[in-house]
Amino acid sequence: MSYSVPRLPEERDGDFSPQGRDGSSGWPLWEVFIRQRRGMSHIHAGSLHAPDGEMALQSARDVYTRRGEGVSLWVVRSSDITASDADEADSLFEPTADKPYRDATFYQVPTEVEWL
Repeated sequence: MSYSVPRLPEERDGDFSPQGRDGSSGWPLWEVFIRQRRGMSHIHAGSLHAPDGEMALQSARDVYTRRGEGVSLWVVRSSDITASDADEADSLFEPTADKPYRDATFYQVPTEVEWL
């Protein structure tokens, strides 16, 4: 008894990669963030293509934590990330320049404080 695997029209025999008709990946791009140890921040580890968040999480685990170097993973669809433009950094961060009290160096530490 044989069984024929149903295929989409754009799939070719022996081609198991998720490609669209224009040659690009049909799956969305996901950004992977790993936290190395508890108490540390997540850092960007790389990117991968996956059909959904659950598969992206499993793929990220297999690709980026093969040696057990992480305790937590985040996967975020790249299209959901909003980033600032580096060329507009001056106008974006300029309002903080007139607020020096937000920086710890603005304050004088009293001499009687020994533990700072």
